[in-house]
This record gives sequence, C-alpha cells and structure tokens, in this order.
Amino acid sequence: MTSLDALIFGIIQGATEFLPVSSSGHSVLLPAIFNMTPPNLNAVAIAHLGTLMAVLIYFSRDVFSITKGTFASIRTGKLLETTESKMGWFLVIGSIPAALAGLTAKDYFESIFAAPNMSAMFLFVTAGLLVFGEFKLKGNKPLAELTVKDTIIIGLFQAMALLPGISRSGSTIAGGLLCGFNRETSARYSFLLGIPTILGAGLLSLKDLAETRNADTPIIPLIVIFFVSGVVGYACIHLLLRWLKKRSLIPFAVYCASFGAVYLLISYL
Repeated sequence: MTSLDALIFGIIQGATEFLPVSSSGHSVLLPAIFNMTPPNLNAVAIAHLGTLMAVLIYFSRDVFSITKGTFASIRTGKLLETTESKMGWFLVIGSIPAALAGLTAKDYFESIFAAPNMSAMFLFVTAGLLVFGEFKLKGNKPLAELTVKDTIIIGLFQAMALLPGISRSGSTIAGGLLCGFNRETSARYSFLLGIPTILGAGLLSLKDLAETRNADTPIIPLIVIFFVSGVVGYACIHLLLRWLKKRSLIPFAVYCASFGAVYLLISYL
C-alpha cells in the first residue's frame, strides 16, 4: 500500500463511517469498480481506530459525563438514577444485538463481503431505510426520554448494518426517527452508540491482525490512514449534524440508490 492509497482509503473510511452511505459498501464496491487491491487487516484496524478517535474527540464531554455517571451508578447500585448513567447502560444494551449477531453469524457476514453485487443491492436497503425514517419523522423527543424499548429498537436497526451496503449510521438514525426523535438527536445517539461498535470492530481487526501476523504494510501509510480517517471523520460528524438541523436524509438515500444502481449496471455490462 502506497501513501496515496492510504490517503484515499483514509478519506473514504472517514467519510462513509459517519455519513449514512455505508462504509462497508464503499470498501467492497470501490475496489471492485476501480480494480483496486482491497485494504488489508493493518489498514482496516488502523482506520477503525482513526474514526474512533474522531467520535471520541467530538463527543468528549458527553463521553466523559456518561462514563463518570455509569461508574458512579455501579458504586451506588442505582444504575438508572441519573441521565448520564442511564445513557451509559442504554448504550451497552443497544450494542448487544449487533454483538450477538456478529459473533453468531460471523462467517455468513464475511461471505457476503466477497459478493459485491450483494453489497450493491443492500445499498438500496439503506436508501429505503432513510426514506422510511423520513416518513416516520413525527417527534422531537430529547435523549433524556430514551427508554429501554427505544434502545432495543435502535440496537436492532444497528445490527442490520453488519451486512455490507447497509449503513450503520443510516439504519440507527432511521431507528431513532421511528422512536420519536428528530434527525439531529437521532444522529447524535447514532454516533454515541457507534463508539462500542467501532471499538469492537477495531479490536477484532487487531486480533485478526495479530493472529495472521500480517506485516506487509509500511508504517507511513498506516499513520496516514489513522490521521486522515480521523480528521475526515470528525469533519463529517460536524457537517452531518449541521445538515440534519434543517435538511432531510433524502439526498443520502438518492446517493445510495444511485451508487448501487451504477455498480450493478457496470457489473452487468
């Protein structure tokens, strides 16, 4: 992997991790379209750590207060006494569906990554979820009113994103809209819920990397991937939250459907 390859991969991963357009779909389809070598485990692991850095820095105050409140609730035994502790435990609960699905059907999900046409078709699912979310937009509930039911519903939507082509942020935002939150609040919760997921994905990539002892990537490209994915990811979080204050998810739905259709057309031809 050259530094230019690393730059391109870092930009793609940083942008698509948080914009509702599916990072997994892009990581499968773009190499197939341009006959590129897919990123190896080194690059994937570092990219996840870069995007994790972005969301942790952007939501550092929220992460600190939630972490502090959660540990305080363990000491007192009153797990849901404060908004911060409740949010912490709800983030744990919301991460369970994706974790269980990933652990029990890991081989199945990995097999789909080897079928780009499936990823392209799942982009239509992402587009449908975004349109569905817009159709269900009906409330302005604050995160302080998040319930266990809301958490489980959004967590189930997140589990769908294990399929390449289905956007994690897009599916969880759609789940939040279904539960009565507005676009911006749904996106904020989506990013917070993504912290355990991105961390888990990064740790699994590092575990696979340690097992395969893959050391064919020079250090400079990995540094480029880490910082570029982090900087681009941070910018995309900020831009999406500003966008969703006044604008809809429909443009992202159109993009996903168009990208999927273009790939299928190229594949057919």
